[in-house]
Amino acid sequence: MGVAGKSYPGVSVAIEPDRVAAFARAVGADPADGSLGATAPQLFGDAEAAIDFDRLLHAEQEFEWTRHPRPGERVSSQGTVVADTSRRGIRLVTFQTDTTDDKGDPVCRSRALFVIRS
Repeated sequence: MGVAGKSYPGVSVAIEPDRVAAFARAVGADPADGSLGATAPQLFGDAEAAIDFDRLLHAEQEFEWTRHPRPGERVSSQGTVVADTSRRGIRLVTFQTDTTDDKGDPVCRSRALFVIRS
């Protein structure tokens, strides 16, 4: 089993100013300082990928921000499995998400490593 190279359909979302402000307040940030963004990969809902949450460890995650998204703008994210390997009963899945603005300019790239034991 392996889904390395598989990309998932892009997801587009508007950065809602009210939600950004509420999140900023919830984490003790000043809503006027900018926005906070997040991505939600479709990998976990993919039956072909067969990600077993009972055996999953979210091992690493990193973000490369070109800039932070601005409240009111629309961004699109697309996820790709860049690696899917197994060693000694441990499956290692690296998932990358690229987020762009309406012009197609990069906003953020994230990578996550998921460790799944057999």
